[in-house]
Amino acid sequence: MMARVAELGMPAVAITDHHNFFGLVKAYKAASALGIKLIIGADLHVVDPIDEERHHELCLLAQNEAGYHNLMVLLSRAYQQGQYLGRPRVRLDWVRDHAQGLIALSGGRQGDIGQALLHGRDSDAHAALTRWLEWFPMRFYLEIQRTGRADEEDYLHAVVALAGDYDCPVVATNDVRFMEAEEFEAHEARVCIGDGRTLDDPRRLRAYSEQQYLRSAEEMIALFADIPEAIENTIEIARRCSVSMALGQPFLPDFPVPEGETIEQFLGRLSHEGLLSRYPDWTPDQLSPYRDRLDFELATINQMGFPGYFLVVMDFIRWAKEQEIPVGPGRGSGAGSLVAYALGITDLDPIAYDLLFERFLNPDRVSMPDFDVDFCMERRDEVIDYVAQTYGRHAVSQIITFGTMAAKAVVRDVARVQGKPYGLADRMSKLIPFEVGMTLAKALEQEEQLLQLLQEDSSAQEIWDMAVQLEGVTRNAGKHAGGVVIAPSELTDFSPVYCDEEGGSLVTQYDKNDVEEAGLVKFDFLGLRTLTIIQWAIEMVNSLGAAPLDIDCIPLDDPEVFRLLQAGDTTAVFQLESRGMKELIKNLRPDCFEDIIALVALFRPGPLQSGMVENFISRKHGREPISFPDAQYQHEWLKPILEPTYGIILYQEQVMQIAQVLAGYSLGGADLLRRAMGKKKPEEMAKQRSVFEEGAAEKGIDPALAMRIFDLVEKFAGYGFNKSHSAAYALVSYQTAWLKTHHPAEFMAAVMSSDIDNTDKMLTFRDEARRMGLQVLPPSIQQGLYAFSVTSEGQIRYGLGAIKGLGEGPIANLLAAREQGGFESLFDLCSRTDPRKVNRRALEALIKSGALDELKVERWILLASLDDAIRAAEQVANNSAAGMQDLFGEVIAAGDSVEDPYREYRHSRPWTLTELLNAEKESLGSFLSGHPMEAYEAEVRKFAPRRIRELQANSQAVVAGLILDIRTIKTQRGPMAVLKLDDGSGQIEATVYNDVFTEHRDLLQKDRIVLLEGRLQVDDFNGGIAMRTKAARSLEEARKARVSQLRLRVPSHRVDEGFSKLLANILRPAVGGQCPVVMEYVQPKGSVAIRLGAAWQVHPSDALLDELRVAVGNEAAEWVYES
Repeated sequence: MMARVAELGMPAVAITDHHNFFGLVKAYKAASALGIKLIIGADLHVVDPIDEERHHELCLLAQNEAGYHNLMVLLSRAYQQGQYLGRPRVRLDWVRDHAQGLIALSGGRQGDIGQALLHGRDSDAHAALTRWLEWFPMRFYLEIQRTGRADEEDYLHAVVALAGDYDCPVVATNDVRFMEAEEFEAHEARVCIGDGRTLDDPRRLRAYSEQQYLRSAEEMIALFADIPEAIENTIEIARRCSVSMALGQPFLPDFPVPEGETIEQFLGRLSHEGLLSRYPDWTPDQLSPYRDRLDFELATINQMGFPGYFLVVMDFIRWAKEQEIPVGPGRGSGAGSLVAYALGITDLDPIAYDLLFERFLNPDRVSMPDFDVDFCMERRDEVIDYVAQTYGRHAVSQIITFGTMAAKAVVRDVARVQGKPYGLADRMSKLIPFEVGMTLAKALEQEEQLLQLLQEDSSAQEIWDMAVQLEGVTRNAGKHAGGVVIAPSELTDFSPVYCDEEGGSLVTQYDKNDVEEAGLVKFDFLGLRTLTIIQWAIEMVNSLGAAPLDIDCIPLDDPEVFRLLQAGDTTAVFQLESRGMKELIKNLRPDCFEDIIALVALFRPGPLQSGMVENFISRKHGREPISFPDAQYQHEWLKPILEPTYGIILYQEQVMQIAQVLAGYSLGGADLLRRAMGKKKPEEMAKQRSVFEEGAAEKGIDPALAMRIFDLVEKFAGYGFNKSHSAAYALVSYQTAWLKTHHPAEFMAAVMSSDIDNTDKMLTFRDEARRMGLQVLPPSIQQGLYAFSVTSEGQIRYGLGAIKGLGEGPIANLLAAREQGGFESLFDLCSRTDPRKVNRRALEALIKSGALDELKVERWILLASLDDAIRAAEQVANNSAAGMQDLFGEVIAAGDSVEDPYREYRHSRPWTLTELLNAEKESLGSFLSGHPMEAYEAEVRKFAPRRIRELQANSQAVVAGLILDIRTIKTQRGPMAVLKLDDGSGQIEATVYNDVFTEHRDLLQKDRIVLLEGRLQVDDFNGGIAMRTKAARSLEEARKARVSQLRLRVPSHRVDEGFSKLLANILRPAVGGQCPVVMEYVQPKGSVAIRLGAAWQVHPSDALLDELRVAVGNEAAEWVYES
C-alpha cells in the first residue's frame, strides 16, 4: 500500500482500521522507509447511550505520544470490556476520559451527528456536536466523504450547514477499502467470505462502492472543488499529527532482588552457587576453567543489560521444576550458555560439548537474548499462569497470530461466494498439492490436471482468477503457540490487546515481530509432547514398584541403546523416527552421543544434497581418510575442533572456532563472520576475507593456505547447523531411545497415549509395539484406564480414550463408578453410570470395541439388549430422583439373579467375522480380534498361493493383502505410490509406478484388499522383501475372471415360501452378471444340486456373499472356481 501512496506523491497517510492496530508497526516502518508520515488512528464503534444495542462511528487520530497511548487503552478496553455479539465497542465516557492527545473526526454519515441529521433529529445533532467540541476543543472535525454511496450528498449539505453554525471545521476523507477500482469485486468476495454470504444473495448488505479505491490528491481536490477548505484541513491535520514510534528498544520486566544487592550481583551469586551445585565434588582446578567462562559470560550479560532477562527465565523454569512439570534440557543457541546451565535454565554442560556462548549472546552485536523453553505439552499453561500471577495479569499476555487465506481454502471460499458447484470447488482444491507453503502459482506449475481443468472449464477459471487476488489476505486472528510477553508496566503502554468475547485468550494486537519492535521482550513457552511422553513413561515405571527412575542420570554411553539405534528401530524415538532418518542412522551406525548430535544436524536438505553426509559416513567408517578439513588444505590446529565430526565442518560453532584459532578472531567477531557467510553479501565477504588473511598471517600461517581454508569454511558455513540446538535435542532423542530399550512397554504405552486422538499415528505405534514382541491387550471396562497402561506382566492395555465416540467425560464417569466395584453386566453398568454422559453412543462404542467382552456375553447380544438396559437404568434414575424405590428392587444384574438378563436376546443373529472386524474398525480405527483377510483366506490362495511371510526375493509373484498405508510421491512422469500390504502373516512394501498407479488410483485406497502382481526383490532399507508392481486388481475382478458358480448348501427342511422370498430378495440386487447360482438341497440320505435359471446369474461381489452367509450360514455359501 505504501508504495502506491508514494507513487501518488502523498506526503502523509492515515491508517484507521476498525478497533485494531494489527498492521500499524509494519505500516509505520514501510511509510518511514519511503519518507511518508504515517498518521496513526482507528475507527471506533461508540455505544449509543439511548439504545445500547446500537452504535455509531468515530474516527480518532493520535496527535502525539499521549494520544497514541490513549488510543491503545481505548482499543484494549473495547475488546476486554466492550464486546457485544463479538464486536468491540467503546463507551462515550471512555472516549471523554482518554481524549487527551487525540484529534476526533465525526465518523461521516455513520457518526452520531450524521445519523441524527439524516433522520431529521437536528436537535440531537446539535447536542452531539456541542459535546464533541467540549471534549475535543480545537480538535474536532466534521467528516465528509464522496464515494458514491447512498445518502452521502444529503448528509454533506446538512453537515456543512451545521459546521457554519458552530464554526466547526470540515475535512474530506476517503474511506479506502482497496487500492485500484478494479479490485472492488475481489473486495466484495472477501466481505462475503467473512459474512458467510454469496455475491448474488439479495439479502446481503451492500455497504461499499466501486469508488472506495485510493484516489490521488488531484482526484480528491477535483471531487471537493466546491468545498476547498475540506481539502485544506487534511493538510492541517497531517501537520498537527506527529507520533514518533520508538521501535527496537527493549524494555525488560523488573525482577525483585534481595536488599543490599544489585541485580548484577544477585545474578553472579546465583550463577556461582548453581555451578557448585552442578559439580559439588570437583576440585578448584577442575572448576577453574568453568569459573573463568562463567565470569566472562556474566560480564557480557551485565554489560549488555540483560541480567533481569536471565533471572526471569530462571524463575519460571525453577518454579516449573518444583511443580514437577517436565522442562526440556534446552533449545536453540541458549544451550551454549554456562550461566544458563548453572541457573538450571538448560541441562547440558556447554563446555563438555564445545557449545559457544557467543553463538547465543554476542558482545560485538547487541541483540536480545532469546531462550526457547520446552515444557510438557499438558502443563505448559500452568507455567504461563504462574508468570501472569507473578508479574501481574495487566503486564503479561500471549501474542497474536494472523491466519491467511491459503491456496486450498481460498479456492473453496471463492467458489462458495460465487455460487459455484461444491463438486467443482472440491475437485480444484484436491488438485492443489498438500504441502507447507503451497501457493496457487506453485500448484499451477506442478499439477498438469489443474492447468487442463482451467483451460476446459470457464467456471473453474473464474474461481481461480478471484482466488489469486485473495490468496494471502488475512482471514482471522489466533494465538501464537508459545510466545509470551512480560511488560515492565501496563501492556497498553506498548501494545493494545485483543481477546475473545468472554475476555479470555488475551493476546497483544502486534504479532511476534512487531511486539518486539514495540519494546516488549518475548519469552517462548513451547509445548514439546516428547517431554510429556517421557514423564508418563517414568510414572508408569515407578508405579510398578521399581526404584525411582531419574532420566537425567542415565549414562549417555549405553551400548544397548546404540545397538537399538544401529538397527534402525527408531520408530517413536524423538527426531530419529522418519524413514529418511532411519536410513541415515543405518548407514552412519552411531556409537557415541556425539554421533547423535551429528545426526540431528546432518538430516537437513543442505547437508543431504551437498554430499557432506556421504563424506561424514565414509570418514567415520574408514572408507575415506580423515583430514582437517581437506586432504590438500589442512592445519593441525583444526584437529581438536573438527575431530568429533571426522574433519567435516558441520556446526556453526566450528566455523567460529576456526576463525578464532586460525585468524585470531574473537568469538564475537567470529559470530559476525558466520552470519556474513550465511548471508553471502559480496562486499561484506570481501572485508571478512581481508580480516581473515591478515589475522592468519599474524599467527604465522601461509596466506595461500589460509585463503583455501577460508573458502572451504565459507562453503560449509551455508550448511552449518547450530550445535547448541542439536546437542540439546540429541539428549531428548537419547532419553527416548534409552526408555525404548530398557522400558519398552511403558515407553510405547506413553507414546500411544500421546497420540490417542490421532488414530493413524497411534496405530503405527501399536504395530511397532507388536513388532517389538509386546502384547497389546484389548480395551477393558474392568481394568482399562483413559490412557494406555502397562500390567504387572509387562503387557500394554488399550486406553479407553482410543475408543471413538467415548470421550473424556463418559470415561471419567465409568472409572468413578468402577471404583465401587467391577461391573457384573451391561444392566449393572448402565444403572451405575450417568446416562447423560455414558449415553447410547458411548455404550455402542464400548460394545463394538470389545471393551465389554469380559462380561462373557457376545457383542451382538449386548447390542441387542442395549435398549432395555438403558430404559431400565433411566427408570431407576427417575425413581431415585422422585424419592421412590422400585417395587421389585433395583435393576436386575447378572450376579443378582439366577435368571439370565440376556435371555430374550440369545437368539440374536451372530456377527460374521467381517461384521465384527468392521465394528472394531468403526470404534478403534483398526482390527483387534482378527484380520479382514481371514474371511477370504481360502479364496485368496487361488490367486496368490503364498502368504507374505512365505515370499522369496528375486521371483515373480501375485501378492494379496490389505492396504495399511499409502505414500504418494511426485515424479517427473507423474504420481507414483508406495503401498504397505498386510495379510495377517506379515507386511510388504510395494512400489506402484505412475502408469499402474494412474490406471488403478480408485482401487489403491487404504483398507482395501488388493492383488498385486510384480517382481519381488530385497528391500535395501530394512533387509526384507519389497515388490515392484506391474499390475493391480481387486479380489472381485479376479473372482469374475475365474469363478464358475455360486454354490448354496441348504437343508431341504428349511426351504419354504419364506426362505424363497428371502433368497430372492438377497439375489435380486446382484443379478445381471455371468456367474450362475447353484442350490444344493441337503437331505439325510444325500443331496441334489439345481442350477437356477439364467435370469438369476449374479455379479460375484463380497457384499452378496456376506448377505448369503448371514442367511444360510458361513460354511453354506461359497464361490466355486474353475479347476
